[in-house]
Amino acid sequence: MIRLFLLAPLLSFQAQRIAEVGCPCDPAKPETMELRQCSLCAEAERQPTDVEIFFLRDASPRKPNRWLALVRTHDYDGALGLARMPHRLRTRLWEAAIRKARDLWGEEWGLAYNGDQVRTQCHLHVHIGKLLKGVETDRAVRVVNGPAEIPVLKDGSGLWIHPHGRKLHVHLKEQICETVLMR
Repeated sequence: MIRLFLLAPLLSFQAQRIAEVGCPCDPAKPETMELRQCSLCAEAERQPTDVEIFFLRDASPRKPNRWLALVRTHDYDGALGLARMPHRLRTRLWEAAIRKARDLWGEEWGLAYNGDQVRTQCHLHVHIGKLLKGVETDRAVRVVNGPAEIPVLKDGSGLWIHPHGRKLHVHLKEQICETVLMR
């Protein structure tokens, strides 16, 4: 908890910096795709045009067990990406991420979507990993039957998801969500 407290100013600064810069990624201008916050946009551009959803290993050496689920299109880059995404595509993204998570971690999987204030990449992505033991809380939890029922957050906050029997627990209204997943 103390580490998180010490990291908060740095994360706030990073989010503020991205908010000030916006999302400058433009595939028509290759120089913009070299910016750090555009690296996932550049990866999306490398995918075949008929690909809707794809997966990447997290590039951070500090997160060797993490994967990312991404949509190829740039239509949802920047703030409130999931809220702007059509329900059918959002459901397919969640379904694909859950399938990948189950393939990797069985029923110990977790998904995380960081809030707008702490996200450091423009391109919409969902973190896939093994859920850490002991992170379950009863704060802002919604129990849903499946991916189609995962709520849409329109306030810029993030969420994290994990299995709960035959249902899903969706933890809402958080910013830093990926910390519930094993690095």
